[in-house]
Amino acid sequence: MKLGVFTVLFSDRSFEDMLDYVASKGIEAIELGTGGYPGDAHCKLDELLQDEGKREKLLQQASEAGVIISALSCHANPLHPQRPIAAAADELLVKTMQLASKLGVPVVNTFSGCPGDHEDAKYPNWPVAAWPNDFQEILKWQWEEKLIPYWKEKNSLAESLNVKIGLELHGGFSVHTPATMLRLRNACGAAIGANLDPSHMWWQGIDPVEAIKILGNEGAIHHFHAKDTIIDQQNTNRNGLTDMTDYSQMRDRSWYFRTVGFGHSQKTWADIISTLRLYDYDYVVSIEHEDGLMSVNEGFTKAVENLKPVLVKESLTEMWWT
Repeated sequence: MKLGVFTVLFSDRSFEDMLDYVASKGIEAIELGTGGYPGDAHCKLDELLQDEGKREKLLQQASEAGVIISALSCHANPLHPQRPIAAAADELLVKTMQLASKLGVPVVNTFSGCPGDHEDAKYPNWPVAAWPNDFQEILKWQWEEKLIPYWKEKNSLAESLNVKIGLELHGGFSVHTPATMLRLRNACGAAIGANLDPSHMWWQGIDPVEAIKILGNEGAIHHFHAKDTIIDQQNTNRNGLTDMTDYSQMRDRSWYFRTVGFGHSQKTWADIISTLRLYDYDYVVSIEHEDGLMSVNEGFTKAVENLKPVLVKESLTEMWWT
C-alpha cells in the first residue's frame, strides 16, 4: 500500500512546491483535481490533453519526486437537473477520463450525481425516506431514467479507455452507501466502483470496516480516502445525523470532519487498513483534509504521522508458519 494525498489541500502552492513538500513528508502518491469542486490548481485539463510534452513533463516531475499519480478527481454533479450545470460536469468527467488514459492513471474519482424529481426540475432531490410513497416514486424515476442510463454509458467509455471510475459515497448524491454503490455497479458494469471515504460512512451510522467487507467482497473498491469524523451525541440528539447546520458552526453540528486519528483511535484505523488488505485492496490511501480545527499543514502532518504506523507496506506472499 502507498500513502497518498489529495493535493487540493495545497492549491495555494505551485505543482513543484507541492511535490517537494509532500515528498518530504513521505508521501508516495498524489491525487490531482482536474476541476469541479476540487478545482484544477495542479492539473490543467485542456492544456494537458492537447500537449503531449506537458503530459510527459508532469509524469517526469512526479517520478523524480518519487510519487505516482493515484487518481484524477473531478467531483461534480453530472446529473444536475439544470442542463448547463450537468453538461459542464459531464464534459469535465469525459475529458478527465481521456486524460487519465493518456497519462496511464488508473482511476478517475467523482460523485454519482443527484438528479431532480422530474425533467423540468431546477434542483437536485435526495430522497432518504421510504415513506410517504412519493419519495419511492422519485427514487425509481431517478434510477431508471437518469442514473443507470448515464452510468452505463460512462462504464463503457471507461472500459474503452482502460480506466476505472471511483464514486465517492457522499451524502446528497444518489450513490452514498455500499448498497447504492453495488446497485449501480451491478446495473452498469465493473469499471464503476467506490472511492471509499470512511468519514462519510461514520456520519451515516455505517461501520467503515463492514463497508470495506461488503464492497471488497465484490472487488468494488477502486480508491480510498483517509479522513475522520467525530459524532457529537448531544447535538445528534437534537439535530439527527442528517444535520443541515452550517459546517462553520462546529459547536452546534451533530458531526464534523477531523484529521485521521482525531475522530477515531489508531486501533480503529489499523482495523480499517487491515480489512482493506484482507479484501485485496493494495493501492493508495489518499489523505483528505477538511478539519475545521487545524490548519492544512498541521492536519496533513498529523494524518501522515497517524497513518504511517498502521499502513501495510509488505504484503504476505505465503503462510510461512503452516
